[in-house]
Amino acid sequence: MKANILNLFDRTIQESTLELENGRIISIVAHGRENPALPYILPGFVDAHVHIESSMLTPSQFARLAVVHGTVGSVSDPHEIGNVLGIQGVQFMIEDSRRVPFKFSFGAPSCVPATPFETAGAVIGLKELRTLLSMKEVGYLAEMMNFPGVLNQDPEIMAKLLLAQAFNKPVDGHAPGLRGDSAKRYAEAGISTDHECFTYDEAAEKLALGMHILIREGSAAKNFEALIPLLADFPEKIMFCSDDKHPDSLVEGHINSLVKRALAKGHDLFDILRAACLNPILHYRLPVGLLREGDPADFIVVDSLTQFTILQTYLNGEVVAENGISKIPDLRSEFINNFTCSPRQPADFQFMIKESNPKLRVIEALDGQLITNTLLKEIAVPEGHNFESDLTQDILKIVVINRYQEAPPAVAFITNFGLIKGAIASTVGHDSHNIIAVGCDDESLCRAVNAVIEAKGGISAVCESSAHLLPLPIAGLMTDEDGYYVSERYTEIDLFVKDIMGSGLKSPFMTLSFMALLVIPSLKLSDLGLFDGDDFKFVTPIYS
Repeated sequence: MKANILNLFDRTIQESTLELENGRIISIVAHGRENPALPYILPGFVDAHVHIESSMLTPSQFARLAVVHGTVGSVSDPHEIGNVLGIQGVQFMIEDSRRVPFKFSFGAPSCVPATPFETAGAVIGLKELRTLLSMKEVGYLAEMMNFPGVLNQDPEIMAKLLLAQAFNKPVDGHAPGLRGDSAKRYAEAGISTDHECFTYDEAAEKLALGMHILIREGSAAKNFEALIPLLADFPEKIMFCSDDKHPDSLVEGHINSLVKRALAKGHDLFDILRAACLNPILHYRLPVGLLREGDPADFIVVDSLTQFTILQTYLNGEVVAENGISKIPDLRSEFINNFTCSPRQPADFQFMIKESNPKLRVIEALDGQLITNTLLKEIAVPEGHNFESDLTQDILKIVVINRYQEAPPAVAFITNFGLIKGAIASTVGHDSHNIIAVGCDDESLCRAVNAVIEAKGGISAVCESSAHLLPLPIAGLMTDEDGYYVSERYTEIDLFVKDIMGSGLKSPFMTLSFMALLVIPSLKLSDLGLFDGDDFKFVTPIYS
């Protein structure tokens, strides 16, 4: 085929003829200067850090949607299903991914359970990590979220890092806000990336320590605007990732969206493509072609270097997407789960006030961020009454219910969800994926929670006589339904929560899922109680 071929190594564009055979590139013959009348061929995009489970799709369904946007590979952390099902869950992801040509590289989850302050469904220890790291589909040790354990040289944590080094596999980082000597010691432990930087200065400091920085634009957490200026000065150290992307966002775009945004800001084309294609492949040693003779024929064809419309996506020499249509088949998958939880009653969610007009610790959810703030709010409630919500202050009840064993729910309060009626619930609750719900009254909370309990996993929204449910029968995290159908159903529920129930959040279910993420400050809720992520200790909802 004849096209303008981009060489990311010598940073050239030449009219060339590309010849393929048996899934590989056997010759590239250059004819001369760029010819704007021809399409452009370049290496495919790679998502440098993603939790496939957050798309609510199986790996095979995720791949169907991603290739349409020119994505040919991903660095996939199966930490979510690992927390539910342990090594069995990780092996499920690998087995499912083998059925499609997409180039997945999975990580061995380093922190299962994520903390001792919540109830997870499984444990992945050194024995399981050794099994996973020995597999060819497992290319790295997944994000080391326990940065206190690294800094304090916890024996088990250090043993995990040494194990990854013994297998010569890189270690991903997760150190939000870590600066100074602490960041230096974290990097010196052999941790090579971070996708959690909040600011330019934090990221620049970590780059100076030799770490790679991932620019993240997911459905909830976004740092593109803050970090993209780094690309001009550190093009060899920057990668693009989505981290967590819900199905509606994946239908709209993927890494290609970041490429277009970076171009619109005036960044150099080849620097951008280093971040989108080259750097993740080199850093993680991915089996993805880079448009060289002898490489696997993994590449994309675009109409121009301004519009960047994806015309075709190739994997191993075969067209897997063309003109916005995926050619990867719609595959069904095995259902595996870990769910032991009986239906609840509204009385289970009561929060009895023991002294009149108390001051509450309230979680402040921040739109587009994983971090939260701790607010202190006074409520006008007499002693001996059940407090459900205060809509005048946008204070709503939030609950987390253990889904692995019978236990009473943890109850606290949250602001900035903006609901004016009803409740939403989900079995996607990072990192342990217990049931998490937010609502305006106990009756609605109970209905929303029981909907996902009956389905043994899913997301739900209830409001007056209306009820919506998207079942997630695989680990309570995913479905094997067609990804485009799942996107439509998710969009329906998402719009219902915004338009009818009043939420002003861009992605209310994604934000909800992170309200139990204890490793991100400041105030979160696990099944065991309200947790202060700054001081790493439990606190009471009533401030005294």
